[in-house]
Amino acid sequence: MNRLSIVLAAVAGILAGALGYSQLNRPAPQTDQVAVRAIVESVLDEREAAAPAPASVQETAAIDPAVLNPMIESYLMSDPKLLQRLSVALDNTLKAEGDAKARTAIADMHEQIFNGPGQVVLGNPNGDVTLVEFFDYNCGYCRAALPDLATLLAEDPDLRVILKEFPILSNESIDAARIGVLVGESDVDYWSFHEALFSSRGKVDKSVALAAASDLGLSPVNLELQMGEDRVAKTIQTSYQIAQSLGITGTPTYIIGNEIIPGAIGVDDLRTRIDNMRACGETVCS
Repeated sequence: MNRLSIVLAAVAGILAGALGYSQLNRPAPQTDQVAVRAIVESVLDEREAAAPAPASVQETAAIDPAVLNPMIESYLMSDPKLLQRLSVALDNTLKAEGDAKARTAIADMHEQIFNGPGQVVLGNPNGDVTLVEFFDYNCGYCRAALPDLATLLAEDPDLRVILKEFPILSNESIDAARIGVLVGESDVDYWSFHEALFSSRGKVDKSVALAAASDLGLSPVNLELQMGEDRVAKTIQTSYQIAQSLGITGTPTYIIGNEIIPGAIGVDDLRTRIDNMRACGETVCS
């Protein structure tokens, strides 16, 4: 159901309830437009007052759609911006609900998100702001967003970045992620490996990841032998568990503070959120 359908259904529900109320309480006769407006306002006022429901339940009178539909149309046409206001209110409500849910989920998974074993930490390990990215090496949007992360790391000496292997696009992505976990455990420059995979041509698979690791001095034979070990699988499984708890379904997805940010939003928006975290402790300062 699209946004307009949701809004129209809400209006129809309010009007239907209002008209049922009107038949039970029999207000003085008025024109359709004035009557509907007065009834809706009356019902909304009553709902806002949050009066307790009476012990007895009243039956709402059935309303003929042939009568109701023209009245709904007349009411909506009398105030064409009503749907716009309802849509904005719906957006605000859904966002507030989503923000509250995200805060709770992030708090519950705080240690796994920000201090989990096996995760790759770039930038300043003691930075005052942490940016977490869930990525897949075969994600085109992650590839396009790589320069954003490179810019932030280069310009912000107080930024801590955590990279979470989140291979969701293919089995090849899982193989590359397994190699990535092992590279992250080593002493080589993980960022160079990360850049090499995202700058490669074609699908990123085990052979591409092994070649990039080999270029950094790691043994591809040893990596291939170790990539099936339990600790490697556990690191990736933890990313899946965090994503499930937080409702993350795509890549790239960022976490800054208490906000979950889906999609490649660009370096300017990321920078603004980081600056806001320093200014007020939230990604959006009031």
